[in-house]
Amino acid sequence: MSHGTYKKHILASTLLCTSLSSAATITNGGFENWVNGAPEGWSTIDSGIALSANSSVVNSGVLAAKVVVTTASQSSTDLLQQVNVEAGQSYLFSTWVYHTEGGVKARLFANGYQSYSNPALLNQWQEISYQYTASSNTTIAVGLRFYDVNGFDGNETVYVDSFTPTATVTPPPPGCADNTVDLTLATDNYGEETSWQITNHQNITVASGSSYTGNTTYNEQACLIDGDYTFSIFDSYGDGICCSFGNGSYTLNQGQTAIANGASFEHSQATPFTLGNTDPVTPPVDPTGYYVTTQGLTGYALKTELYNIIKGHNSQGYSAIWSFYDSASRDKYFENDNSILDRYSEKPAGQDSFNYVAVTNQCGTYRSEGDCYNREHSFPKSWFGGKVEPMNSDVHHIFATDGYVNSKRSNFPFGDVGSATYTSSNGSKLGTASSSLNYSGTVFEPIDEFKGDFARAYFYMATRYENVIGSWQNNTTYSNAVLNGTSNQVFENWAVTMLVNWHNSDPVSQLELDRNQAAFEHQGNRNPFVDHPEFVVMIW
Repeated sequence: MSHGTYKKHILASTLLCTSLSSAATITNGGFENWVNGAPEGWSTIDSGIALSANSSVVNSGVLAAKVVVTTASQSSTDLLQQVNVEAGQSYLFSTWVYHTEGGVKARLFANGYQSYSNPALLNQWQEISYQYTASSNTTIAVGLRFYDVNGFDGNETVYVDSFTPTATVTPPPPGCADNTVDLTLATDNYGEETSWQITNHQNITVASGSSYTGNTTYNEQACLIDGDYTFSIFDSYGDGICCSFGNGSYTLNQGQTAIANGASFEHSQATPFTLGNTDPVTPPVDPTGYYVTTQGLTGYALKTELYNIIKGHNSQGYSAIWSFYDSASRDKYFENDNSILDRYSEKPAGQDSFNYVAVTNQCGTYRSEGDCYNREHSFPKSWFGGKVEPMNSDVHHIFATDGYVNSKRSNFPFGDVGSATYTSSNGSKLGTASSSLNYSGTVFEPIDEFKGDFARAYFYMATRYENVIGSWQNNTTYSNAVLNGTSNQVFENWAVTMLVNWHNSDPVSQLELDRNQAAFEHQGNRNPFVDHPEFVVMIW
Protein backbone atom coordinates (compact mmCIF):
# COMPACT_ATOMS: atom_id res chain seq x y z
CA MET A 1 0.00 0.00 0.00
CA SER A 2 1.38 3.42 -0.92
CA HIS A 3 0.74 6.42 1.28
CA GLY A 4 1.69 8.80 -1.50
CA THR A 5 3.13 12.26 -1.05
CA TYR A 6 1.80 14.71 1.48
CA LYS A 7 2.02 18.46 1.68
CA LYS A 8 3.41 19.50 5.05
CA HIS A 9 2.21 22.46 7.08
CA ILE A 10 4.16 23.75 10.06
CA LEU A 11 1.82 25.41 12.57
CA ALA A 12 3.68 27.70 14.95
CA SER A 13 2.82 28.66 18.51
CA THR A 14 4.81 31.09 20.62
CA LEU A 15 3.89 29.05 23.68
CA LEU A 16 5.08 25.74 22.24
CA CYS A 17 8.42 24.27 23.25
CA THR A 18 9.51 21.28 21.15
CA SER A 19 12.38 18.94 21.87
CA LEU A 20 13.44 15.57 20.50
CA SER A 21 15.29 13.86 23.30
CA SER A 22 18.56 12.24 22.29
CA ALA A 23 19.09 10.83 25.78
CA ALA A 24 17.25 8.62 28.25
CA THR A 25 15.45 6.77 25.48
CA ILE A 26 13.99 3.47 26.65
CA THR A 27 14.71 0.84 24.00
CA ASN A 28 11.69 -1.31 23.10
CA GLY A 29 9.59 0.21 25.89
CA GLY A 30 6.47 -1.12 24.21
CA PHE A 31 7.86 -4.69 24.18
CA GLU A 32 7.01 -4.99 20.50
CA ASN A 33 10.37 -6.50 19.44
CA TRP A 34 11.52 -9.93 20.63
CA VAL A 35 14.69 -11.86 19.73
CA ASN A 36 15.05 -15.53 20.68
CA GLY A 37 12.23 -15.22 23.20
CA ALA A 38 13.63 -12.14 24.95
CA PRO A 39 12.57 -8.47 24.60
CA GLU A 40 15.15 -6.53 22.59
CA GLY A 41 17.03 -3.86 24.56
CA TRP A 42 16.38 -5.20 28.06
CA SER A 43 19.85 -6.19 29.27
CA THR A 44 18.98 -7.51 32.77
CA ILE A 45 16.36 -10.24 33.13
CA ASP A 46 16.96 -11.96 36.46
CA SER A 47 16.48 -15.67 37.06
CA GLY A 48 13.46 -15.21 39.32
CA ILE A 49 11.27 -13.93 36.50
CA ALA A 50 10.40 -15.37 33.09
CA LEU A 51 9.39 -13.09 30.19
CA SER A 52 7.38 -13.83 27.08
CA ALA A 53 5.55 -11.81 24.43
CA ASN A 54 1.84 -11.40 25.12
CA SER A 55 -0.92 -10.19 22.81
CA SER A 56 -4.05 -10.75 24.93
CA VAL A 57 -3.47 -8.17 27.70
CA VAL A 58 -2.02 -5.04 26.07
CA ASN A 59 -1.92 -1.39 27.15
CA SER A 60 -0.84 -0.03 23.76
CA GLY A 61 0.52 -1.39 20.51
CA VAL A 62 0.29 -5.08 19.63
CA LEU A 63 2.34 -6.77 22.34
CA ALA A 64 3.11 -6.45 26.04
CA ALA A 65 5.54 -8.36 28.29
CA LYS A 66 4.13 -11.25 30.29
CA VAL A 67 6.24 -11.46 33.45
CA VAL A 68 5.96 -14.64 35.53
CA VAL A 69 7.46 -14.14 39.01
CA THR A 70 8.66 -17.44 40.45
CA THR A 71 10.65 -16.45 43.54
CA ALA A 72 10.30 -14.41 46.71
CA SER A 73 14.00 -13.54 46.56
CA GLN A 74 13.85 -9.87 45.62
CA SER A 75 17.45 -9.78 44.45
CA SER A 76 16.49 -12.11 41.60
CA THR A 77 13.52 -10.26 40.07
CA ASP A 78 14.99 -7.29 38.20
CA LEU A 79 14.04 -6.25 34.66
CA LEU A 80 16.41 -3.45 33.64
CA GLN A 81 18.22 -1.66 30.85
CA GLN A 82 20.88 1.07 30.75
CA VAL A 83 20.03 4.55 29.45
CA ASN A 84 22.06 7.73 29.00
CA VAL A 85 21.02 10.90 30.81
CA GLU A 86 22.24 14.48 30.52
CA ALA A 87 23.17 16.82 33.33
CA GLY A 88 20.38 19.21 34.28
CA GLN A 89 17.71 17.34 32.35
CA SER A 90 14.56 16.06 34.05
CA TYR A 91 13.03 12.76 32.91
CA LEU A 92 9.64 11.29 33.74
CA PHE A 93 10.12 7.52 33.67
CA SER A 94 6.81 5.65 33.67
CA THR A 95 5.32 2.28 32.84
CA TRP A 96 1.98 0.51 32.98
CA VAL A 97 1.47 -2.63 35.08
CA TYR A 98 -1.40 -5.16 35.16
CA HIS A 99 -1.78 -7.43 38.23
CA THR A 100 -3.65 -10.74 38.05
CA GLU A 101 -3.54 -12.15 41.61
CA GLY A 102 -2.28 -9.47 44.00
CA GLY A 103 0.56 -11.51 45.49
CA VAL A 104 3.37 -9.34 44.09
CA LYS A 105 3.92 -5.66 43.51
CA ALA A 106 6.16 -3.91 40.99
CA ARG A 107 8.64 -1.21 41.98
CA LEU A 108 9.96 1.28 39.46
CA PHE A 109 13.74 1.49 39.27
CA ALA A 110 15.34 4.71 37.99
CA ASN A 111 18.90 5.01 39.31
CA GLY A 112 17.49 3.53 42.50
CA TYR A 113 14.27 2.09 43.85
CA GLN A 114 11.29 4.40 43.47
CA SER A 115 7.45 4.13 43.52
CA TYR A 116 5.40 0.91 43.85
CA SER A 117 2.37 -0.38 41.98
CA ASN A 118 -0.79 -1.23 43.93
CA PRO A 119 -1.17 -5.05 43.85
CA ALA A 120 -4.78 -4.79 45.04
CA LEU A 121 -5.87 -3.23 41.73
CA LEU A 122 -6.49 -6.45 39.82
CA ASN A 123 -7.18 -7.01 36.12
CA GLN A 124 -6.70 -3.38 35.12
CA TRP A 125 -3.79 -1.28 33.93
CA GLN A 126 -2.21 1.17 36.37
CA GLU A 127 0.67 3.59 35.81
CA ILE A 128 3.69 4.04 38.05
CA SER A 129 6.13 6.86 37.40
CA TYR A 130 9.05 8.79 38.83
CA GLN A 131 10.56 12.17 37.94
CA TYR A 132 14.36 11.91 37.80
CA THR A 133 16.76 14.84 37.37
CA ALA A 134 20.29 14.02 36.28
CA SER A 135 23.17 15.68 38.13
CA SER A 136 25.75 14.70 35.50
CA ASN A 137 26.15 13.13 32.08
CA THR A 138 26.06 9.45 32.92
CA THR A 139 24.40 6.06 32.35
CA ILE A 140 21.74 4.80 34.77
CA ALA A 141 19.68 1.63 35.12
CA VAL A 142 15.93 1.92 34.51
CA GLY A 143 13.29 -0.79 34.87
CA LEU A 144 11.35 -2.76 37.47
CA ARG A 145 11.83 -5.08 40.44
CA PHE A 146 9.06 -7.40 41.62
CA TYR A 147 8.32 -7.86 45.35
CA ASP A 148 6.28 -10.60 46.99
CA VAL A 149 3.46 -9.61 49.37
CA ASN A 150 0.93 -11.56 51.42
CA GLY A 151 -0.73 -14.15 49.22
CA PHE A 152 2.21 -14.84 46.91
CA ASP A 153 2.07 -18.55 46.02
CA GLY A 154 5.40 -18.82 44.25
CA ASN A 155 4.10 -18.26 40.72
CA GLU A 156 2.28 -15.11 39.65
CA THR A 157 1.79 -13.34 36.33
CA VAL A 158 2.16 -9.58 35.89
CA TYR A 159 1.91 -7.76 32.56
CA VAL A 160 4.09 -4.74 31.72
CA ASP A 161 3.75 -2.35 28.79
CA SER A 162 4.34 1.22 27.57
CA PHE A 163 7.62 1.92 29.38
CA THR A 164 8.49 5.44 28.32
CA PRO A 165 10.62 8.43 29.37
CA THR A 166 9.39 11.98 29.05
CA ALA A 167 12.28 14.39 28.71
CA THR A 168 11.40 17.91 29.76
CA VAL A 169 13.48 21.02 29.62
CA THR A 170 14.14 22.59 33.01
CA PRO A 171 12.80 25.16 33.65
CA PRO A 172 9.47 25.17 31.73
CA PRO A 173 8.92 27.53 28.77
CA PRO A 174 9.95 31.12 29.60
CA GLY A 175 7.08 33.18 30.96
CA CYS A 176 4.78 30.25 31.74
CA ALA A 177 3.10 31.25 34.98
CA ASP A 178 -0.03 29.26 34.17
CA ASN A 179 -0.52 25.57 33.24
CA THR A 180 2.19 23.53 31.52
CA VAL A 181 1.03 20.50 29.54
CA ASP A 182 3.43 17.94 28.09
CA LEU A 183 2.83 15.85 24.98
CA THR A 184 4.76 12.65 24.33
CA LEU A 185 4.21 11.58 20.72
CA ALA A 186 5.66 8.41 19.23
CA THR A 187 5.08 8.35 15.47
CA ASP A 188 4.46 5.32 13.27
CA ASN A 189 6.24 4.68 9.96
CA TYR A 190 4.53 7.71 8.38
CA GLY A 191 5.12 10.55 10.83
CA GLU A 192 4.39 13.15 8.16
CA GLU A 193 0.72 12.12 8.28
CA THR A 194 0.39 13.03 11.97
CA SER A 195 -0.53 16.44 13.34
CA TRP A 196 -2.25 17.75 16.46
CA GLN A 197 -3.74 20.87 17.94
CA ILE A 198 -5.15 22.28 21.16
CA THR A 199 -8.14 24.60 20.76
CA ASN A 200 -9.78 26.75 23.41
CA HIS A 201 -13.51 27.13 24.12
CA GLN A 202 -13.79 29.60 21.21
CA ASN A 203 -12.31 26.97 18.86
CA ILE A 204 -9.14 29.02 18.45
CA THR A 205 -5.93 27.01 18.05
CA VAL A 206 -3.54 27.83 20.90
CA ALA A 207 -0.91 25.12 20.33
CA SER A 208 -0.18 22.69 17.51
CA GLY A 209 2.38 20.48 15.86
CA SER A 210 3.03 18.73 12.54
CA SER A 211 5.72 17.74 10.01
CA TYR A 212 7.05 14.77 11.97
CA THR A 213 9.54 12.03 11.09
CA GLY A 214 8.49 8.39 11.19
CA ASN A 215 9.33 6.06 14.11
CA THR A 216 10.47 8.89 16.35
CA THR A 217 9.49 9.98 19.85
CA TYR A 218 8.80 13.69 20.36
CA ASN A 219 8.31 15.58 23.61
CA GLU A 220 6.46 18.88 23.25
CA GLN A 221 5.21 21.41 25.74
CA ALA A 222 2.56 24.13 25.81
CA CYS A 223 1.70 26.84 28.34
CA LEU A 224 -2.06 27.40 28.75
CA ILE A 225 -4.17 29.69 30.91
CA ASP A 226 -7.10 28.34 32.93
CA GLY A 227 -10.03 27.34 30.75
CA ASP A 228 -11.73 24.67 28.67
CA TYR A 229 -9.78 23.06 25.83
CA THR A 230 -9.88 20.23 23.31
CA PHE A 231 -6.82 18.22 22.31
CA SER A 232 -7.16 16.74 18.79
CA ILE A 233 -4.78 14.45 16.95
CA PHE A 234 -5.05 13.84 13.21
CA ASP A 235 -3.85 11.27 10.70
CA SER A 236 -4.20 12.47 7.12
CA TYR A 237 -4.35 8.93 5.71
CA GLY A 238 -7.05 7.79 8.10
CA ASP A 239 -5.39 4.81 9.78
CA GLY A 240 -4.31 6.39 13.08
CA ILE A 241 -0.79 5.91 14.38
CA CYS A 242 -1.09 2.28 15.47
CA CYS A 243 -0.93 -0.49 14.46
CA SER A 244 -1.10 -0.96 10.69
CA PHE A 245 2.17 0.80 9.85
CA GLY A 246 4.23 0.93 13.02
CA ASN A 247 3.37 1.36 16.67
CA GLY A 248 2.73 5.01 17.46
CA SER A 249 1.05 6.44 20.54
CA TYR A 250 0.46 9.74 22.32
CA THR A 251 0.01 10.94 25.89
CA LEU A 252 -0.84 14.48 27.03
CA ASN A 253 -0.05 15.15 30.69
CA GLN A 254 -0.38 17.98 33.16
CA GLY A 255 2.20 17.08 35.77
CA GLN A 256 1.50 13.49 36.80
CA THR A 257 -2.08 13.59 35.49
CA ALA A 258 -2.89 12.09 32.08
CA ILE A 259 -5.24 14.35 30.14
CA ALA A 260 -5.43 12.33 26.92
CA ASN A 261 -3.81 9.23 25.45
CA GLY A 262 -4.34 6.81 22.62
CA ALA A 263 -2.96 5.22 19.49
CA SER A 264 -5.70 3.52 17.44
CA PHE A 265 -8.11 5.85 15.65
CA GLU A 266 -8.95 6.67 12.05
CA HIS A 267 -8.74 10.27 10.81
CA SER A 268 -8.84 11.99 14.19
CA GLN A 269 -9.42 11.69 17.92
CA ALA A 270 -10.49 14.54 20.22
CA THR A 271 -10.40 14.83 24.02
CA PRO A 272 -11.91 17.79 25.92
CA PHE A 273 -10.21 18.90 29.15
CA THR A 274 -10.28 21.73 31.67
CA LEU A 275 -7.37 23.53 33.33
CA GLY A 276 -7.76 25.47 36.56
CA ASN A 277 -10.94 26.19 38.46
CA THR A 278 -13.55 26.95 35.81
CA ASP A 279 -17.28 26.41 35.95
CA PRO A 280 -18.71 24.30 33.10
CA VAL A 281 -21.10 26.02 30.76
CA THR A 282 -23.85 23.55 31.66
CA PRO A 283 -23.18 21.89 35.02
CA PRO A 284 -24.40 18.29 35.23
CA VAL A 285 -27.48 17.54 37.27
CA ASP A 286 -26.25 15.87 40.45
CA PRO A 287 -28.77 15.36 43.27
CA THR A 288 -27.35 16.35 46.63
CA GLY A 289 -25.33 13.50 48.03
CA TYR A 290 -26.10 11.13 45.14
CA TYR A 291 -22.43 10.35 44.48
CA VAL A 292 -20.96 11.44 47.81
CA THR A 293 -19.87 7.91 48.76
CA THR A 294 -17.58 7.69 45.71
CA GLN A 295 -15.19 10.36 46.98
CA GLY A 296 -11.61 9.13 46.98
CA LEU A 297 -12.37 5.96 45.00
CA THR A 298 -10.90 4.95 41.65
CA GLY A 299 -10.72 1.83 39.51
CA TYR A 300 -13.12 -1.03 40.06
CA ALA A 301 -13.74 0.04 43.66
CA LEU A 302 -15.36 3.17 42.22
CA LYS A 303 -17.36 1.08 39.76
CA THR A 304 -18.69 -1.15 42.55
CA GLU A 305 -19.72 1.85 44.64
CA LEU A 306 -21.54 3.30 41.62
CA TYR A 307 -23.31 -0.06 41.27
CA ASN A 308 -24.45 0.21 44.88
CA ILE A 309 -25.80 3.70 44.18
CA ILE A 310 -27.75 2.95 40.98
CA LYS A 311 -28.89 -0.65 41.59
CA GLY A 312 -32.45 -1.51 42.54
CA HIS A 313 -34.13 1.08 40.32
CA ASN A 314 -37.90 1.07 39.91
CA SER A 315 -38.55 -0.81 36.67
CA GLN A 316 -41.65 0.62 34.94
CA GLY A 317 -42.04 -2.23 32.43
CA TYR A 318 -41.42 -2.48 28.71
CA SER A 319 -44.70 -0.87 27.59
CA ALA A 320 -43.95 2.27 29.63
CA ILE A 321 -41.04 3.07 27.31
CA TRP A 322 -43.51 4.47 24.74
CA SER A 323 -44.68 7.12 27.20
CA PHE A 324 -41.09 7.86 28.15
CA TYR A 325 -40.32 8.54 24.48
CA ASP A 326 -43.43 10.70 24.20
CA SER A 327 -42.25 12.96 27.00
CA ALA A 328 -38.46 12.70 26.88
CA SER A 329 -37.34 11.78 23.33
CA ARG A 330 -38.45 14.84 21.37
CA ASP A 331 -36.18 16.76 19.00
CA LYS A 332 -35.49 20.03 20.84
CA TYR A 333 -31.84 20.09 19.83
CA PHE A 334 -31.45 19.87 16.04
CA GLU A 335 -34.52 20.80 13.92
CA ASN A 336 -36.32 21.61 17.17
CA ASP A 337 -39.57 20.40 15.58
CA ASN A 338 -40.73 18.27 18.54
CA SER A 339 -40.63 15.08 16.45
CA ILE A 340 -39.23 11.87 17.92
CA LEU A 341 -35.44 12.06 17.99
CA ASP A 342 -34.16 8.94 16.24
CA ARG A 343 -30.42 8.35 16.56
CA TYR A 344 -30.32 6.13 13.43
CA SER A 345 -31.87 8.70 11.04
CA GLU A 346 -31.30 12.09 12.73
CA LYS A 347 -29.12 14.42 10.63
CA PRO A 348 -27.58 16.89 13.10
CA ALA A 349 -26.31 19.25 10.40
CA GLY A 350 -29.23 19.11 7.94
CA GLN A 351 -32.86 18.31 7.31
CA ASP A 352 -33.92 14.80 8.34
CA SER A 353 -35.11 12.47 5.60
CA PHE A 354 -37.93 11.28 7.88
CA ASN A 355 -39.89 12.74 10.77
CA TYR A 356 -41.76 10.67 13.33
CA VAL A 357 -44.85 11.92 15.16
CA ALA A 358 -44.80 10.82 18.78
CA VAL A 359 -47.10 7.87 19.52
CA THR A 360 -48.70 7.98 16.03
CA ASN A 361 -45.59 6.61 14.31
CA GLN A 362 -44.51 4.09 16.93
CA CYS A 363 -44.56 0.57 15.59
CA GLY A 364 -43.83 -3.07 15.43
CA THR A 365 -43.99 -3.57 11.61
CA TYR A 366 -41.93 -1.91 8.87
CA ARG A 367 -40.72 -2.53 5.33
CA SER A 368 -38.22 0.25 4.80
CA GLU A 369 -36.52 3.12 6.56
CA GLY A 370 -38.95 5.90 7.43
CA ASP A 371 -41.94 3.65 8.20
CA CYS A 372 -41.92 4.02 11.99
CA TYR A 373 -39.82 4.16 15.15
CA ASN A 374 -39.43 1.50 17.81
CA ARG A 375 -37.48 0.62 20.95
CA GLU A 376 -33.82 -0.14 20.26
CA HIS A 377 -31.91 -2.05 22.92
CA SER A 378 -28.49 -0.55 22.21
CA PHE A 379 -27.18 -3.35 24.42
CA PRO A 380 -29.04 -6.19 22.61
CA LYS A 381 -31.54 -8.03 24.78
CA SER A 382 -30.35 -11.41 23.47
CA TRP A 383 -27.04 -10.67 25.18
CA PHE A 384 -28.68 -10.64 28.61
CA GLY A 385 -31.13 -13.48 27.93
CA GLY A 386 -34.15 -11.89 26.22
CA LYS A 387 -37.17 -10.36 27.93
CA VAL A 388 -35.55 -10.31 31.35
CA GLU A 389 -36.30 -7.49 33.77
CA PRO A 390 -35.13 -4.99 34.71
CA MET A 391 -32.68 -4.96 31.77
CA ASN A 392 -35.43 -5.31 29.16
CA SER A 393 -37.10 -2.04 30.18
CA ASP A 394 -34.11 -0.01 31.42
CA VAL A 395 -34.43 3.25 29.48
CA HIS A 396 -30.79 4.18 30.03
CA HIS A 397 -29.84 1.88 27.14
CA ILE A 398 -33.09 1.75 25.10
CA PHE A 399 -33.35 4.48 22.47
CA ALA A 400 -36.02 5.50 19.96
CA THR A 401 -34.76 4.44 16.52
CA ASP A 402 -36.07 3.75 13.04
CA GLY A 403 -37.54 0.25 13.12
CA TYR A 404 -36.01 -0.85 9.82
CA VAL A 405 -32.52 0.37 10.68
CA ASN A 406 -32.90 -1.22 14.11
CA SER A 407 -33.58 -4.55 12.40
CA LYS A 408 -30.46 -4.08 10.24
CA ARG A 409 -28.39 -3.48 13.34
CA SER A 410 -29.86 -6.69 14.83
CA ASN A 411 -27.65 -7.89 17.70
CA PHE A 412 -24.33 -7.13 16.00
CA PRO A 413 -21.71 -5.36 18.12
CA PHE A 414 -21.13 -1.65 17.80
CA GLY A 415 -17.87 -0.87 16.03
CA ASP A 416 -16.04 1.16 13.41
CA VAL A 417 -17.00 -0.04 9.93
CA GLY A 418 -14.32 -0.52 7.29
CA SER A 419 -16.55 -1.65 4.40
CA ALA A 420 -20.29 -0.94 4.62
CA THR A 421 -22.99 -3.27 3.30
CA TYR A 422 -25.82 -0.96 4.42
CA THR A 423 -25.97 2.76 5.20
CA SER A 424 -28.99 4.54 6.71
CA SER A 425 -30.19 7.98 5.66
CA ASN A 426 -28.06 9.73 8.29
CA GLY A 427 -24.91 7.68 7.67
CA SER A 428 -25.21 4.93 10.29
CA LYS A 429 -23.47 1.90 8.82
CA LEU A 430 -23.53 -1.89 8.96
CA GLY A 431 -20.57 -3.76 7.56
CA THR A 432 -17.19 -5.37 8.07
CA ALA A 433 -15.17 -4.06 10.99
CA SER A 434 -12.32 -1.67 10.28
CA SER A 435 -8.88 -3.29 10.56
CA SER A 436 -7.96 -0.76 13.27
CA LEU A 437 -10.70 -2.08 15.55
CA ASN A 438 -8.79 -5.26 16.42
CA TYR A 439 -12.02 -7.22 15.93
CA SER A 440 -13.00 -9.04 12.76
CA GLY A 441 -16.65 -9.48 11.92
CA THR A 442 -19.82 -7.55 11.21
CA VAL A 443 -20.38 -4.40 13.27
CA PHE A 444 -22.81 -1.48 13.35
CA GLU A 445 -21.48 2.08 13.50
CA PRO A 446 -23.74 5.01 14.53
CA ILE A 447 -22.83 8.50 13.40
CA ASP A 448 -20.23 10.48 15.36
CA GLU A 449 -22.89 12.70 16.99
CA PHE A 450 -24.22 9.77 19.03
CA LYS A 451 -21.20 7.52 19.55
CA GLY A 452 -20.55 8.90 23.00
CA ASP A 453 -24.22 8.45 23.95
CA PHE A 454 -24.03 4.74 23.15
CA ALA A 455 -20.62 4.31 24.81
CA ARG A 456 -21.89 5.83 28.05
CA ALA A 457 -24.95 3.59 27.87
CA TYR A 458 -22.59 0.58 27.70
CA PHE A 459 -20.55 1.80 30.66
CA TYR A 460 -23.85 2.20 32.51
CA MET A 461 -24.83 -1.40 31.73
CA ALA A 462 -21.42 -2.66 32.86
CA THR A 463 -21.95 -0.86 36.17
CA ARG A 464 -25.69 -1.22 36.85
CA TYR A 465 -25.60 -4.98 36.22
CA GLU A 466 -22.17 -5.65 37.71
CA ASN A 467 -23.67 -8.44 39.84
CA VAL A 468 -24.84 -10.49 36.82
CA ILE A 469 -23.12 -9.29 33.65
CA GLY A 470 -20.17 -11.64 34.12
CA SER A 471 -22.47 -14.56 33.25
CA TRP A 472 -23.79 -13.08 29.98
CA GLN A 473 -20.71 -13.69 27.82
CA ASN A 474 -21.81 -17.00 26.30
CA ASN A 475 -25.48 -16.13 25.70
CA THR A 476 -24.79 -15.40 22.00
CA THR A 477 -21.89 -15.32 19.56
CA TYR A 478 -21.84 -11.53 19.65
CA SER A 479 -22.10 -11.15 23.41
CA ASN A 480 -19.09 -13.46 23.55
CA ALA A 481 -17.26 -11.18 21.13
CA VAL A 482 -17.89 -8.06 23.26
CA LEU A 483 -18.01 -9.32 26.86
CA ASN A 484 -15.03 -10.92 28.59
CA GLY A 485 -16.89 -12.83 31.30
CA THR A 486 -15.79 -10.63 34.21
CA SER A 487 -17.77 -8.28 36.41
CA ASN A 488 -15.00 -5.67 36.62
CA GLN A 489 -13.62 -4.80 33.16
CA VAL A 490 -16.72 -6.47 31.61
CA PHE A 491 -15.71 -5.82 27.97
CA GLU A 492 -13.02 -7.33 25.78
CA ASN A 493 -9.94 -5.12 25.34
CA TRP A 494 -10.89 -4.07 21.80
CA ALA A 495 -14.35 -3.00 22.97
CA VAL A 496 -12.98 -1.03 25.94
CA THR A 497 -10.61 0.85 23.62
CA MET A 498 -13.38 1.66 21.16
CA LEU A 499 -15.92 2.71 23.82
CA VAL A 500 -13.43 4.97 25.58
CA ASN A 501 -12.50 6.53 22.21
CA TRP A 502 -16.17 7.13 21.40
CA HIS A 503 -16.73 8.58 24.88
CA ASN A 504 -13.80 10.97 24.49
CA SER A 505 -14.53 12.04 20.91
CA ASP A 506 -18.25 12.74 21.57
CA PRO A 507 -18.57 14.56 24.92
CA VAL A 508 -21.79 14.70 26.94
CA SER A 509 -24.37 16.95 25.27
CA GLN A 510 -27.37 18.83 26.61
CA LEU A 511 -29.51 16.16 24.95
CA GLU A 512 -27.90 13.51 27.18
CA LEU A 513 -28.11 15.63 30.32
CA ASP A 514 -31.83 16.17 29.77
CA ARG A 515 -32.45 12.50 28.97
CA ASN A 516 -30.54 11.40 32.07
CA GLN A 517 -32.71 13.60 34.27
CA ALA A 518 -35.87 12.28 32.58
CA ALA A 519 -34.68 8.69 33.12
CA PHE A 520 -34.06 9.48 36.78
CA GLU A 521 -37.61 10.77 37.10
CA HIS A 522 -38.94 7.75 35.18
CA GLN A 523 -37.19 4.90 37.01
CA GLY A 524 -35.27 6.41 39.91
CA ASN A 525 -31.60 6.01 38.93
CA ARG A 526 -29.04 7.88 36.87
CA ASN A 527 -26.26 7.15 34.39
CA PRO A 528 -23.15 8.18 36.37
CA PHE A 529 -21.08 8.56 33.21
CA VAL A 530 -23.35 11.30 31.92
CA ASP A 531 -23.22 13.18 35.22
CA HIS A 532 -19.50 12.57 35.67
CA PRO A 533 -17.75 11.71 32.38
CA GLU A 534 -14.43 11.57 34.21
CA PHE A 535 -15.57 8.34 35.90
CA VAL A 536 -14.90 6.47 32.63
CA VAL A 537 -11.16 7.12 32.68
CA MET A 538 -11.01 6.65 36.45
CA ILE A 539 -12.41 3.11 36.00
CA TRP A 540 -11.35 1.90 32.56
